[in-house]
Amino acid sequence: MRGLPAFAAMAAALLLASHAPASAVERLTGPQLRKLFEGNTVTGRYNGTNQPFSEYHQADGRASGHNRNVPNTDACWITVPDGVCYYYGPQETRRTYCFDVDRTGNLIVLRSRPSGRINGIATIEPGDPHKFAESAKAWTCDGLISQGPAMSRRQLAAR
Repeated sequence: MRGLPAFAAMAAALLLASHAPASAVERLTGPQLRKLFEGNTVTGRYNGTNQPFSEYHQADGRASGHNRNVPNTDACWITVPDGVCYYYGPQETRRTYCFDVDRTGNLIVLRSRPSGRINGIATIEPGDPHKFAESAKAWTCDGLISQGPAMSRRQLAAR
């Protein structure tokens, strides 16, 4: 419970910072998420811990940046018909996290599947303002990209 007041304050600050009038909550589809996330940075804080995350979503499926100030070294992202999933680690020990995503104005709410609990609140930063892609070592999204049919990287990031 200790992190809840800080999380609530951060959510209120993000909402005020968006300068958007109050609007209805919209559940985003996979295609909407791909369009919103690909080539942009999702930056926010985790519920409960108030720890930061910021990931640049590359078109080839990589998510460079950090979680809780720990640099990503093998993070991948993929959209599904009604959400987004992230994969961390080699196939033998891979951790997978999938989310439903709600949007209200400029505020993005990531809800863990299947519980529906709020995992984090974020905003979208255009492009890669923190140069995460430039500073990260190279990796491939073997569990996502290499097992897919032969098509462009852009199409694969949408799968």
